[in-house]
Order: sequence, then structure tokens, then C-alpha cells
Amino acid sequence: MAGNEWINGYLEAILDSGASAIDENKAAAAVRVKDRGHFNPTKYFVEEVVTGVDESDLHRTWIKVVATRNTRERSSRLENMCWRIWHLARKKKQLEWEDFQRLTDRRWEREQGRKDVTEDMSEDLSEGEKGDVLGEAITLDSPRKKFQRNFSNLEVWSDSNVEKKLYIVLISLHGLVRGENMELGRDSDTGGQIKYIVELARALAKMPGVYRVDLFTRQVSSPEVDWSYGEPTEMLSATSEEDSADLGESSGAYIVRIPFGPTDKYLRKELLWPHIPEFVDGALAHILNMSKALGEQIGAGQPVWPYVIHGHYADAGDSAALLSGALNVPMVLTGHSLGRNKLEQLLKQGRQSKEDINSTYRIMRRIEAEELSLDAAELVITSTKQEIDEQWGLYDGFDVKLEKVLRARGRRGVNCHGRFMPRMAVIPPGMDFSNVVVQEDLADTDGDLAAVTNSEGSSPKAVPTIWSEVMRFLTNPHKPMILALSRPDPKKNLTTLIKAFGECRPLRELANLTLIMGNRDDIDEMSGGNASVLITVLKLIDKYDLYGQVAFPKHHKQCDVPDIYRLAGKTKGVFINPAVIEPFGLTLIEAAAHGLPMVATKNGGPVDIHRALNNGLLVDPHDQQAIADALLKLVSEKNLWQECRRNGLKNIHLFSWPEHCRTYLTRVAACRMRHPQWQTDTPADELAAEDSLNDSLKDVLDMSLRLSIDGDRTTSLNEQKTSLNESSDDVVKHVMSRMNRRQDDVAAGPRDPSADVAASGKYPVLRRRRKLFVVALDCYDGRGLPEKKMVQTIQEILKAVKLDAQIARFSGFALSTAMPMYELVEFLKWGNLKVGDFDALICSSGSEVYYPGAYVEGGGKLCPDPDYATHIDYRWGSDGLKKTIWKLMNTPEGGGAKSGSFSCAVEEDAKSSNSHCLSYSIKDLTKAKKVDDMRQKLRMRGLRCHLMYCRNSTRMQVVPLLASRSQALRYLFVRWRLNVANMYVILGETGDTDYEEMISGAHKTIILKDIVSKGSEELLRTTGSYLRDDIVPGDSPLVAHAKGGAKAEEIINIIRQLSKAG
Repeated sequence: MAGNEWINGYLEAILDSGASAIDENKAAAAVRVKDRGHFNPTKYFVEEVVTGVDESDLHRTWIKVVATRNTRERSSRLENMCWRIWHLARKKKQLEWEDFQRLTDRRWEREQGRKDVTEDMSEDLSEGEKGDVLGEAITLDSPRKKFQRNFSNLEVWSDSNVEKKLYIVLISLHGLVRGENMELGRDSDTGGQIKYIVELARALAKMPGVYRVDLFTRQVSSPEVDWSYGEPTEMLSATSEEDSADLGESSGAYIVRIPFGPTDKYLRKELLWPHIPEFVDGALAHILNMSKALGEQIGAGQPVWPYVIHGHYADAGDSAALLSGALNVPMVLTGHSLGRNKLEQLLKQGRQSKEDINSTYRIMRRIEAEELSLDAAELVITSTKQEIDEQWGLYDGFDVKLEKVLRARGRRGVNCHGRFMPRMAVIPPGMDFSNVVVQEDLADTDGDLAAVTNSEGSSPKAVPTIWSEVMRFLTNPHKPMILALSRPDPKKNLTTLIKAFGECRPLRELANLTLIMGNRDDIDEMSGGNASVLITVLKLIDKYDLYGQVAFPKHHKQCDVPDIYRLAGKTKGVFINPAVIEPFGLTLIEAAAHGLPMVATKNGGPVDIHRALNNGLLVDPHDQQAIADALLKLVSEKNLWQECRRNGLKNIHLFSWPEHCRTYLTRVAACRMRHPQWQTDTPADELAAEDSLNDSLKDVLDMSLRLSIDGDRTTSLNEQKTSLNESSDDVVKHVMSRMNRRQDDVAAGPRDPSADVAASGKYPVLRRRRKLFVVALDCYDGRGLPEKKMVQTIQEILKAVKLDAQIARFSGFALSTAMPMYELVEFLKWGNLKVGDFDALICSSGSEVYYPGAYVEGGGKLCPDPDYATHIDYRWGSDGLKKTIWKLMNTPEGGGAKSGSFSCAVEEDAKSSNSHCLSYSIKDLTKAKKVDDMRQKLRMRGLRCHLMYCRNSTRMQVVPLLASRSQALRYLFVRWRLNVANMYVILGETGDTDYEEMISGAHKTIILKDIVSKGSEELLRTTGSYLRDDIVPGDSPLVAHAKGGAKAEEIINIIRQLSKAG
């Protein structure tokens, strides 16, 4: 209550008016009770209710109430205000109850998951070891043991790695990203994360062993923003002249902007979700091109795959998960801020329901993206330990106790049955200290300050303008400055700081207080919470008569911040961060770098900073006296002040970018390294190789390959083909010869696909294709058998493509289905379709890929692509999944039913299963759990997979995390260089539960209406989950619709229209 001055005023207004808002008799009695010093129910009601809700709207009403002079009108407004408080209180109680129920259910599910894991993993241990499974979760909780174990076996990254020449990919999608003149604070999406990621890219590029760093972001060519955000590439740093001879022209750090979504519009991050698959396909094209180019420069002709793909924030984490799966390289995640934590905070405010929050922030889609990131990430980087325990601990995919158990079992070589938890590593953000000037000799302090306050006619000394802005508030600017720098947010606890200063006379006499509270023009134009804090600050300054002792300038620039720190340092001042809770505390590091001791909250990140720097004191932010005592101690005891200053300057290197990158690379090197395992000696086809480049990104490749410091071009990308160094005339001649050759091929007419099969031999014809038509229709009857209209539609599609000789010449066909291979072959025979008509068959929901004419056993039996099987094997634990899924699907909620009293929901379909697909037949659809629910339960048990219902809800299939029908298309791009942008995916209006994943992306999509009568999507999402609109773009030029039963002529016309779109 003490911190809410307006509430106190409101209470007084109620009491002064006779509390007509409640009941006159009761109110009068309440006043008399108050006068006698007894319990006041009116005051108790208001205090308890109002302090528990968002106060901004009520505060504005209260301002109007106290300004009202008419007694009757004032009473009426107070009555209205009481009703509003009552309504908010009732709503808040309801939301609190729903939240309590949700958390209770979650805790029960978590404990049940731990119990199941313990039972499953105990089976393969001896009797003596079984106790260790539960014991590990307890004995491993010691922080000291954990710290020793985390670092003991890691080889610290050093200059000896200089020969590695790594390629690192960073992703940060939202906001406006550029290397210079960053528009930080332009909007909520362009903030500290942008600065952090750009500086990280630059710093990594300077580390020994790192050859190139690409920072991927969104390309925006909109009149709303500067033209620079539409440039496809931007160099952040490059090698020095002396190193350029040893390194190639593509080395250094670059921003690579990928167009996705409407490129002529700047979209806030909540609207980017449906367009993320399009980004993934565009980024994949750039990485493949760059890997090939780097292979020519530094890889002896073999592709140089990314060493790691690092996603920043939920949207980039989602993208990084898909990219790392497509390329089979390690993924790292930094959350920055987390969706579940934000949801919990918003629900506690009691202002919005979960549905309202989801509608505004797309919070459930964000949470699912973070869960998917946990599924795929090898390593999660956090700023503080608090972030691990209190924020990531809220997620289904991470359990601190289970992670410790699995890690211990892994070290002992004990089977974890496919269970996995990502590793968490605390690596504080780095800082650039190159512009920090620490004044070692403070003897000239008085001279500098006197120059600012010079009232005589002498020429003043040149000092920063911001110093004058601050010191004009102060009667004696020579006193030590207590500096606080934060937004005027209630969580920053500035009002408690002012009270501590105002009520401590010795502190007021010894020091000044400077509050840098952002920028403002008019308090009335500020948001309710910030305005409330500022008004309270001004009232407290007046209450304690702090004029001449407190500075609170209205404006400052980002470039002024170092000068503000310097001013505080010159006065031998102290920096304070009294926030109720501080996730990290970057300003504490900045202050320490300028030689300022600190007083900081003991809640959150400052604890880790203090442990590293030992340059100040930690306090309870709610203890006003403790804050005053700590500040007084530092400003009065000069020896302590000097010691804290020295400690901070001595240890600040721990937060430098080189130290951050060294720790980062050490941690990444400890991950399980993986990359595509296939040989790259596949015979190259000139046409396929050239046309596989993404046309929209050719300028990206050209620019990124040609940029160099000295302008020399000493290597060629491919000496057997057109060199990048050819003159423009040579390039024109080469292009013309290619065009003439294509015209001759077109004139010759379409070839028989069987001829390609016969000529292909060992390698699939797919590598020679320029376009691929993928039929992914999920037309099944009530028994899960393919319907006849699916055959008819496939036949029309084959006919349609052959109507255009130019398209048909270099186009192929693929089938993508949930059917296993043996059923698909039977279906094709039944429909009088030849297997040889298709270049690829994606079977069992993306768990197997076949190439008719290649990978054939004796007797002509087709074999699945062995490279794809290796590619998707990551984190596949079929044994643990099989046991857990059977238990979850065939056990009632709560497990209370006796054996035989509960009918099974599914039974295993062994014939349709394979080494990377568990197939089940649905026996009772009413008992089938939805995909969202099953995914949550499996994640809580450490199992990572891709679960889906298919074939008109008659089957359930579980495939590896990196496998799916959409990811299989990206694999074809990576393996055979058939660009996803040159694929056409034909779908129905509904389908299996993985249907939505097939719609969005860089490929063209044709949706045939009225072909699929019933899909399985009703089993996809639970109530309150993310929405279809968060996955599927509402209006995309890459998506076209056709009526059911469309003939070949109509289909080919749609294909031609889509060809123009991309």
C-alpha cells in the first residue's frame, strides 16, 4: 500500500465523502471505527482489491474524482469506481482459480511423467543401481558439484583452433536489423536483442577458427522504413588486410536479409508466424549456395556445412529447429524473453483472460515455437541461473531434475531409452568496452564540474551537454552521485529508492540522486503505468523537499549514457538497480566498466554479476532501510568504494565479447556435432546444378562472394564453369548459349519418364529436375483406404503437366502420403498408375523416401533412401516411445480403471510400421487424445518425436522429430539440389494433422476443393491452443485454389499463374 499514493488519496476521498459509494450508515461507522484505531473494513476492502489489479485505468478515474468539486458528482464517480473495483476483483478471482487449476493439473502431469520415466529406466539397472535413479535427482542438486562437473571436461576454446574455419549461422527475425545507426526503441520489436545479436555476429567473426558468420533476418522493402532494410546483404566486419591473404573473400560477418511474407510491409513479430516456413526455405537456399562456395574456397571442393545454427527468440528458434533438421546440423537457442513467463505475468494481472492474451500476443503459438526449439536444441544459452530454474522450468520440454538424471546416466553409459533434455548454459551477454574511457586519476573532478557550473566570464571547458542537463537540477553537483537508470516502470521500484533517500538524512547530506527515466515530452501522453510512477516520483520529491538534491532530466540520447556514467564516476558516486526482480542487469555491467560500485537487487541476474565482479552490495528491494544503509555505506566509506571500483574494473573482462565468444564456442564444441553424411561425388548435372540456385537469392550470393577488403579476387567459384570473374560479354555469351540449348530441348518435345529411369542407374532422376509436382492428397474413406477420386485427380495432374511441353520437359512427380510403401504400390496398381511415373515416393508420413529406378534390390524391390534414414535418426527412441504411447493411449486419465474395464484406444499396426515409424490403428476414436495433449505428455517424459493422426482419423503414426512430409521436401532440396521454390504441392482443403505444415513455404501450393471430404484435423489441437491462422498465411500469392474435379486444362492454367508469382 505504501507505494500506491493514488490509492491512499482515493481512500481519503471515500472517507471524506462519507463513503456514499457503499452504504452511508456503514460508511459512517467505518469512519468512527477508523477514528478509534480499530479495523476498517472499507479500507481493507479497497487495499486488498485495488492492489491486486492493474491500476492504470482506475488511476485515471481517480485523477478525475479528486479534481471534481461538485459533492454529488464526486460521490457518483466514487460509487461507479467502487463497482468497477468489485467487478475487477470478481474477474481476477475467477482467473486466479482457473490458473490454480491449470497449474495443479500441470504439476500432477509432471510428477506422473517423472514416475513413468523412473519406472521405465529402472528396468535395465541392477538392484543396486535402481535406487540411483531417484537418488540422482536429489544428489545432483548441489550447485558446487554441478559447477565443477559442467566445466571439468570442457576444452576451452583457444587460438589453437585457428585452422578450423567454421561457418556459423545466427537468426533474429523480428524488428529492424542493421549494423550501423540502429533504431533501438523505434518499436517494441527493435530493442536490446537487435544490438546484442549484431555485436555477437561481429565478435564471433573475430574469434580464431571462425571463418564466416551469417546473421539472418527479414528483408523489408517498405516506404515505412529506411531503404537499408531492403538490401539483401550488409557487411558487418571482414578480415584485416594482413589476414586477407590467408582467408578467402567470403570471410567475415554479414547480415543476410531473406524476403518472406509481404516484403512491402513491416510486420510486428506477432504477425510473422504464418510466414516462417517461407523464411526457412529462403534461408536454406542461401546456406546451400554459401556452403558450396565456401567448399570451393576452404573445403577442398566439399561443402562447408554450418557448424551451428543459433536461433534468438521464439520465432527464430522455430526457424532454427526446421533449418537444423533439414541440414542435420546442431542447433543452439537463446530465448531472450519467454512466452510462458509472460503468460503467467499477464494472467496474474487479472485484466485479460487467456483467450484475450492469445488473441493479442499470439502467445500460444510463441510457446509452441519455444517447445519445438527445446525439442531440437542441443544447447540453450541463458543469461542467469534464475532464467533456467524459474522460466525454462515452466516448459513441458525441460525438467531440471530429469535433465540431471539423464545427463548422469549418459556419462555412465546407461541407456536412456531415447529420452533427452537440452543442456542449459549460463553465458552472460558480452559488451563492447572499446569506447569506455575509465578515468584512473580523479583529481581533476572539481575542475571538470567547475567548467560546467562556471558563472564567470572565462571560457568554459568542453564537457558533455548531458552533464549540464543533469547538474542544473543540483544545488551542489560536487557531492557523490547516486545514479539510477531505468524506465519509469513499477517493477523498477524507483519510488522505494526515493523514499530511502528522502528518509535518510545522512545520505541526503552526503550525496545527490540522479534518475534517468527514459525520454518524455508530456506525462499525460505516457502509458498509464509509467505516468503513474512519474507522478509519484514528483510527489515524493515534493513531500521530502528534495529540490536541489534530485536530478531527473526529460531527455537523453543513447550516446549520452557513457557520459552519464562518467559523471557519476567523477563524483565518486554509486550505481543502483533496485528493481523488484531483474532478469539480467546489463546496466550494472556498463556501470562497472566505468568504475562505478553498485547496489543492486538480490532477486535475479545481479546475484550472478555480483558473484563475478564483487563490486558492491546486494539488498532486498522491498527493504527501504537496507537500500539506504547500503548506499550510505558505499558513499561514506571511501576505502570500500575504492575496493569495489578496483574489483569491478579488474573482473569486467568476464563480460567482454571475447570472453563471451570463447565460452560460447567452448560450449558449442561440447555438443554432439553432426552434418550430412552422404558423399558429394554424385555426378553433377550442369542444368540441375545451375537451376537449383534460388533466383531470388542470386544477388545475395553474388554480393556475398564478391565482397572483400582489398578488392582482389584470387579464387574462382568453379573453374570448369562460367567464372565469377568473367567479363560481362563472356557472361552474356554463356547465357545465350544456354538459352539456345534449352530451346532445342523444348522443340524436341517431352521425353518418356521411363527413359530417364533407364538412364539414371545408381542416382535418382530427381537430381536432373527443375520442377517437381508433389501430390499430397489425403483422400480416404471411413476405413482409412484410399478413395477412387484420388486416382482420378492424380491422372488429371499428370495430364495437365504434359499439356505444356516447356514445363513437362524438365519436371518430375512425387507422391507424399501416410501409406506405407507396400500399400502405396498396391494403390498405384489398382489405379493403373506406374510407379515409374514418379521420381520420388514419400511414404509413412515422411519417415521413408523412395526413388523408382534407383536404390533397387535384387528382384526389382525398391529400397528406402539410406541417407534419409540416417538424416532423421537424430533423437529417435522407438523403444521408449512404443512403451510410453501404449500406456498413455490405453490408460484412462488418473489411471484408476482396473484391468479389463477400459477398452484400448489404439493397437499397434506392425505391418505398417518401419524402423522410423510407429503405426497404430485407432480402435476407439472417442478415447484418442489430441496431438497437443500427447505432445505435452511425451515432452514431459523427455521423448521427442512428430506425432500425427492420418487417413481419416483411422491411424496414428509417430515418426522422428526431424521427419515429416514437409521436411522431406527440404531434404530433397539439400540432397539433390532441387529447390523448394521450384516445387508445386497439390493438397485438398483438409487432410492429416500434418496437413497445415504443407501449405506454407517457398513452394507453390494448389488446394483442390471438395476432393478430401474428411481429414484428421479435429484431433490436432486442444482448446486454448494456437490457431490455424498462426500456421497458414491468410493471403499468399504462392497459394491458389481450384474447384473439385478440375480437369487438366484448368490445372495447367493455375500452374502457369503460380509460375509467374515466384
